[in-house]
Amino acid sequence: MTLLLAGDIGGTKTILRLVEVSDSQQLHTLYEERYHSGDFLDLVPMVQQFLANAKTPTPQKACFAIAGPVVNNTAKLTNLVWFLDTQRLEQELGIPNISLINDFAAVGYGVLGLTEEDICTLQVGKRNPNTPIAIIGAGTGLGQGFLIKQGGQYQIFPSEGGHSDFAPRTELEFQLLKYLLDKHDIQRVSVERVVSGLGIVAIYQFLRDRKMATESPEIAQVVRSWEQQAGQEKSVDPGAAIGTAALHKSDRLSEQTMQIFLEAYGAEAGNLAIKLLPYGGLYIAGGIAPKILPLIQNGNFLLNFSQKGRMRSILEDIPVHIVLNQDVGLIGAALCAARL
Repeated sequence: MTLLLAGDIGGTKTILRLVEVSDSQQLHTLYEERYHSGDFLDLVPMVQQFLANAKTPTPQKACFAIAGPVVNNTAKLTNLVWFLDTQRLEQELGIPNISLINDFAAVGYGVLGLTEEDICTLQVGKRNPNTPIAIIGAGTGLGQGFLIKQGGQYQIFPSEGGHSDFAPRTELEFQLLKYLLDKHDIQRVSVERVVSGLGIVAIYQFLRDRKMATESPEIAQVVRSWEQQAGQEKSVDPGAAIGTAALHKSDRLSEQTMQIFLEAYGAEAGNLAIKLLPYGGLYIAGGIAPKILPLIQNGNFLLNFSQKGRMRSILEDIPVHIVLNQDVGLIGAALCAARL
């Protein structure tokens, strides 16, 4: 048995998990704690406090998933003063092997450790384990990546595909594109501006400002409160409120918003799939999908996923899964640590 430390490091919260891994790569969680990241000046004192509370020997290996880019084994978190360096962390924590990886790379590792209970299959397809696996996930932003099998195990590759251009396909989407260009005074719109939590709000604002439907007082209050907090730490989550209202069919404007969102999400997932041909499976991760699962299952997502002209039959053969387990990044960090 090997003792591992896995971490999901974000600008707001950090989750640390102590894991025991067997020779067959089975993971067993021994201890876990959640912290407010801003309460610590650096990761080191946080980990030291965690290990003291856990009352176990020092782990042999550790992997921390970072919400941001990792360059040459270093990472600077966007919303914190933390600057992380693997060599310094190894010295100060006394852990011989430490790795820093991008948080969506951790999701890539994590899908390898999921069980059937951790996923919901939208499309069975025709799985081929020797072909790539694709991952896409809308949350605060839009993560994308892929896995390729090399030498008997998968190598994980994150990407910045969420910053590729938003490609409108309908008259309404062209109007949305023009609305975002004008509103933000920009020359291009990334797909992340539409397919993300902020994208849900942007679509809602577009439909509201175009008077496509009447606002409900409840959702209007949430959205306006969020708009008034521009440049401040947000105390409300309008994307979640819009998604919930659409699920309950309590607000027509929210229903229209989520329809456009899911059509764009499905189309972008199809764009990723058509480039990679991931017959090993396409996994939809991120915080949004599990919360609106019934909306995704109603057919619009898959319809727009496969609506690629002559390539439709190819995309209909790709397995498509929703990741339900929100700890997929922690699972991935542990699996990455086990490889060190």
